[in-house]
Amino acid sequence: MSIAAILRELEQEHATTRRVLERVPEEKLSWKPHPKSMSLGELALHVAMSPGYIASNWALQDVVQFGGGGGQTPTPSSTNEILAAHDDSVTKTRDALIQLGDEGLAKPWKGEANGTTVFEMPKSALVRSIVLNHTYHHRGQLSVYLRLLDVPVPSIYGPSADENPLAART
Repeated sequence: MSIAAILRELEQEHATTRRVLERVPEEKLSWKPHPKSMSLGELALHVAMSPGYIASNWALQDVVQFGGGGGQTPTPSSTNEILAAHDDSVTKTRDALIQLGDEGLAKPWKGEANGTTVFEMPKSALVRSIVLNHTYHHRGQLSVYLRLLDVPVPSIYGPSADENPLAART
């Protein structure tokens, strides 16, 4: 996996993720499908911000010290705030990946908590699993939230029940 290949994927997935985030209804930002779940707004902002935060704060370091119990995602006040955060995150991700470079992908990375190693992998695996796949996972959750709210779900990797880019156009 090269930085060039990752950047091509980032651009493609950025467009798809943005289409999903554009559908987030402002009037439902506080909605939760379950009391243990993040709200729609929190989840959308998590999808928007995570890649840039992880790429610029973790991938550029060799060892990351995790504090106690994960950070709290703030609740956004608008869909525009979510979209702006996403666009900023994509820029931060792109910049961090370029700075990391192909040689940096082969370097080891470690995440520690209280002196114990909880993650250890090459930076290429960090980028693939925690920067990229983590985002796709939560984007999938977000599409379920949209479905439960009866918001049309965009095509992601193929047709959705609401959009079929493969259908004949008349």
